Amino acid sequence: MAGFATLVAVIAVGWTAGRARVLGEGAAGVLSRLSYFIATPALLLLTLAEADPAVLLSTTLVATAGSAVVCALLYLAVARWRWRPRAGHLATGALASSYVNAGNLGVAIAVYVLGDASLVAPVLLFQVLVLAPIGLTVLAASRDPGQDAPTRTRLLTQPLRTPLVIGCALGLALAAVDWMPPAPVLRPVELLADLAVPAALLAYGASLHGAPRPASGGTAGQVWLVVALKTVVQPALAYAAGRWVVHLDDPSLLAVTIAAALPTAQNVFVYATAYDRGAELARDVVLLTTVLSVPVLTGIAVVLG
Repeated sequence: MAGFATLVAVIAVGWTAGRARVLGEGAAGVLSRLSYFIATPALLLLTLAEADPAVLLSTTLVATAGSAVVCALLYLAVARWRWRPRAGHLATGALASSYVNAGNLGVAIAVYVLGDASLVAPVLLFQVLVLAPIGLTVLAASRDPGQDAPTRTRLLTQPLRTPLVIGCALGLALAAVDWMPPAPVLRPVELLADLAVPAALLAYGASLHGAPRPASGGTAGQVWLVVALKTVVQPALAYAAGRWVVHLDDPSLLAVTIAAALPTAQNVFVYATAYDRGAELARDVVLLTTVLSVPVLTGIAVVLG
């Protein structure tokens, strides 16, 4: 799979750079913040400016969104009962259980396996317009003991002040009026957008150097719960909903099942790092689901393709 090979190669460069310390101490955090606060909003602005918002209402959304929401709720229920983590860590775990790598790996697989990159648009839009704002609002509102609680106004307006949501809103506004800024205005945005994926992957790779073995710390139980939900439960739910609830045709059923089986997005690690909430959990889940999704995706393509 070319998409996986590309991901692994860039992550390996990040790991090598971290090991050689050529970027200095704290490089992973700097790259993560660069991707989160600057590059990814620019990428989402450009992507959604050319998208059709109507795809959010397609029948495939029932399978893709439904499976994601159910997995997030299952994690919240089990984690709250078993480990009782704080709200910010719960938000990271819920996102890791449901937020798929649709932005880079998803597009690559859509092209190489499904033959149409637009097939990942519904899940991408659902994630950036629904899952991300909810998760980021909780992450931003979570606080350490002794800190003042956020005011009601600050909490309610948090989505409006989230960089990713601002980028999405601007992109959708441009799509709604069917207008794009002139080239001199777009070129700097395009240049920044090109940083989003490599910066996130390099940050993730750099974070792996010196990190403990995945799922070896105190969050091991939560990590394996999330991995099971993301790798097995979510694609199974998407397939069931697509086949027996909305009765998708075979190509669409393959598309929604593969989309649900994609590994957890590096964005979850970026979010967790930016807010310092569950970064270890996110890092381990991204690594394990990326590795385990290879045989799962291959099996789905063979059986349903």
